[in-house]
Amino acid sequence: MSMILGVPVAVLSGQLLIGIINGAFYALLSLGLAVIFGLLKIINFAHGAMYMLGAMATVIMFDMLGLNYWVALFVAPVLVGVFGMLIEYFLLRRISGQDHIYSLLLTFGAALMIQGVLTNIYGVSGLRYAMPDAFKGGMNLGFMFLPYYRAWVIAIALVVCFGTWFMIEKTKLGAYLRAGTEDAQLMQGFGINVPLLVSLTYGFGVMLAAFAGVLAAPIYSVTPVMGSHILIVVFAVVVIGGMGSIAGAIVTGILMGIIEGLTKTFYPPASSAVIFLVMVVVLMFRPTGLFGKEA
Repeated sequence: MSMILGVPVAVLSGQLLIGIINGAFYALLSLGLAVIFGLLKIINFAHGAMYMLGAMATVIMFDMLGLNYWVALFVAPVLVGVFGMLIEYFLLRRISGQDHIYSLLLTFGAALMIQGVLTNIYGVSGLRYAMPDAFKGGMNLGFMFLPYYRAWVIAIALVVCFGTWFMIEKTKLGAYLRAGTEDAQLMQGFGINVPLLVSLTYGFGVMLAAFAGVLAAPIYSVTPVMGSHILIVVFAVVVIGGMGSIAGAIVTGILMGIIEGLTKTFYPPASSAVIFLVMVVVLMFRPTGLFGKEA
């Protein structure tokens, strides 16, 4: 049996695959946080709840309405995105321009309320979502077995992440988004509906979290508390990449997933803390994060 540093290649490649999959989720969730903070300066502590709502909506639509995975993949993020826009309109808009701590506390309270309501309805034991028929099975690569659904998650996450980066950084729409949040009065003078632009931006960031939730439903147990478990890790990833950095969120999310997976192989006790250790080291030498810019 082939070995690398005393570890069988099959074991190492398996953990590396898990790390890349986790990194794909970290990248999607971190990207949503980076969009919301980078463009709107809102610390969205409800992001984990939106991830959970995406997964819960997928299960509920399947159980109650009989809708398949492909419908849920598009419908669930849109529904959660609209819900996020309502939160922005009725709650966050009221504290616009205030210190960041107000948005943090408000979204944290909203997340607790959402989690509490769904816990009372569904409990915390977890719901299962069957693997879509199109992705059952996998391929033998010789050194490892790659399930089709895992490959799909990695591929679609990369496509969505790159597409979001391209839209924000390279298109006229992205220029409007950046300009509308930096100088709202100027953009309104050109006839741009800035409040609507802000709502759509927040809704889009929330949609990315919900999209990650839909992808997670066939892999992980779907519970009302699943968002709170991953939120702190995702915030650490965003800090490492640089608050508000789109490219930083994507690259750091995937990188941290890989580092976490390799740590589980070579020193499992440190796997749950390695991301936070990296965060401490990065902040010591580069307080703005790897891709962050000085204020």
